[in-house]
Amino acid sequence: MDRPVILECRKVWKIYGAQADSFLTRNSRPKKGELSAAGLIGAVRDANVQIHKGEIFVIMGLSGSGKSTLVRCLSRLIEPTAGEIFFEGQNLLSMPEKDLIRIRRTKMGMVFQQFALLPHLTVLENAAFPLDVQGVPRAERMERARKVVELVGLKGREGNYPRELSGGQQQRVGIARSLAVEPDLWFLDEPFSALDPLIRREMQDEFIRLQNMLHKTIVFITHDFDEAIRLADRIAVMKDGAIEQVATPEELVLRPATDYVAEFTRHVSRSKVIRAVSVMEPLAGDSFAGEVPHDARIEQIADQVEASALPHRVMQDGQAIGQITRQAVIDVLVGRR
Repeated sequence: MDRPVILECRKVWKIYGAQADSFLTRNSRPKKGELSAAGLIGAVRDANVQIHKGEIFVIMGLSGSGKSTLVRCLSRLIEPTAGEIFFEGQNLLSMPEKDLIRIRRTKMGMVFQQFALLPHLTVLENAAFPLDVQGVPRAERMERARKVVELVGLKGREGNYPRELSGGQQQRVGIARSLAVEPDLWFLDEPFSALDPLIRREMQDEFIRLQNMLHKTIVFITHDFDEAIRLADRIAVMKDGAIEQVATPEELVLRPATDYVAEFTRHVSRSKVIRAVSVMEPLAGDSFAGEVPHDARIEQIADQVEASALPHRVMQDGQAIGQITRQAVIDVLVGRR
């Protein structure tokens, strides 16, 4: 990936328990069993991550895997036991408190599972609240809040109170509030998990629409692999506080680095993650039924390709780079590839 790194963590640990700091000083890379024997909990263990500008980076794992703790370390909402965290080249862990507060207020946005809207404020006032904290003049903050409220699809609801909104609408207010500060880095901690399946899918669509417009750098936490592969450029899979693998959704499915990742992705529909370029063949002949983008997922092109006995050309930057056949698509759909 050739985009610049905006956030990086190096050898980050978060250990809970008595004298965690001194234990880690004596043993710089303890195993999980050694931590347990010492009465300590390794919530994050030796995490190394680079997050690139403009990407959606998903951190996922089962409950207790450490994903939320890692994100709170990345934003320094909690203090790591050891390691380094750099945002735009600045070490957050050695930064004075006033500088950290400034960065959180002006460069970072956060959305959590609990909406935490202020019940006595309207939609517009809730969206403007972070700007009020910053001391932005009322006329300017209300104008910016009005724009983000419209951006998330709540135009006409500006005067409503949270109790008058559905769960999905309340979550949109939370998203609008975090966007009002125009963050460079956006943290979302399982923002849709409290919603019912239909509204959750709707919010994922809304999220994709917003990202296509705004091109934010996003760190997104989820335990739902279907949600992760729908949204992510890259995914970090965590287990017991450690990062098992960082890769694209397709790489996780096709080339799992550990047995755990293989098991974690075993039941994922491969057609949702495998792209045309991964199953194409060299061009042969000059008869083709049509064209498909090289980065199209098999799920997106299956009906088109299966409908013809002739292959389809696979296109990248206006050039044919290979062909994809009906049999290749069928092999993916039935799990042979």
